Amino acid sequence: MAVARRKLDVMTVTEAAADRVREILESADASAIGVRVGVKNGGCAGMSYTMELATDVRPGDERVDAHGVTVFVDPKAVLFLLGTQMDFERTTLKTGFTFNNPNQVSACGCGESVSLKPAEMAAG
Repeated sequence: MAVARRKLDVMTVTEAAADRVREILESADASAIGVRVGVKNGGCAGMSYTMELATDVRPGDERVDAHGVTVFVDPKAVLFLLGTQMDFERTTLKTGFTFNNPNQVSACGCGESVSLKPAEMAAG
């Protein structure tokens, strides 16, 4: 008999990140239903994270519901973000979202650009 396996979330979202997403959504247009995270080519290390307001669910989006907010992951970014923890931090020098990504190979000195490798899929 086959045992149903729980679908694992592509990303996890900390309470601090969820609080910040909630703040953003409260001040955004009423049509926003969450945020969408992705990656794009560019920057000195090769790639950078992207984030935008999500007003709809797009085909292939991965949906992560955490701490009362919804984060959509662009389907083109899933293999680069698998296992990532999205956080939000405030420090003396910087305030913003951070991504603790096991697929990150390196980052540039300014912290705005990263080098990512696709996640390796476990045999199963």
